[in-house]
Amino acid sequence: MAMPDQRLEAVRAHLRRSTQVIERVAADERFLVACVAIAERIAHSLNNGGKILLAGNGGSASDAQHIAAEFVGRLVNDRAPLAAIALTTDTSALTAIGNDYGFDQVFARQLRALGKKGDVFVAISTSGRSPNIVAALQIARELGLTSVGFTRDAQTPMHAFCDLALAVPSDETALIQQIHITAAHAICHLVERELFGAAHRS
Repeated sequence: MAMPDQRLEAVRAHLRRSTQVIERVAADERFLVACVAIAERIAHSLNNGGKILLAGNGGSASDAQHIAAEFVGRLVNDRAPLAAIALTTDTSALTAIGNDYGFDQVFARQLRALGKKGDVFVAISTSGRSPNIVAALQIARELGLTSVGFTRDAQTPMHAFCDLALAVPSDETALIQQIHITAAHAICHLVERELFGAAHRS
């Protein structure tokens, strides 16, 4: 009898954990309500001349860029572009600010320059403890932006500065990131529906 390939078992185990966390959030009324509330705030901001600013580190930086691209490009609807900026993409600004003010300020200083009351700041941190994310959330509150946190389901430093939080019930970074981007797609879809009507494909 052939022995099971441990590599296959590792993939199967990961996919099972992935399925389990998706099922947990799909059954979690608070999580679903948070998605709808975030979509409403974003749609309201965009509809009133605001914009979405996003930030994160590492994989969460990629998520910030991915989400911004969905708004500026499109997710489902063939529609007008929506104003979204990932604060993770300007290497000159990131390195200048990091060099002159410290890495903790790389998002906060950009937010102070680009953010205005009525905008929405989406802060992404799987740990909820990233110092540059917490610093940016503090500036967002000072400037009157709506602060949205994508993080884990535990009390973390960033929770204190978030108006709305999307908290994933997992301790595994990869699965938290997976739910962040999956939920972001659902939120973007809701925003498209709110601003442009029912989904349609070109």
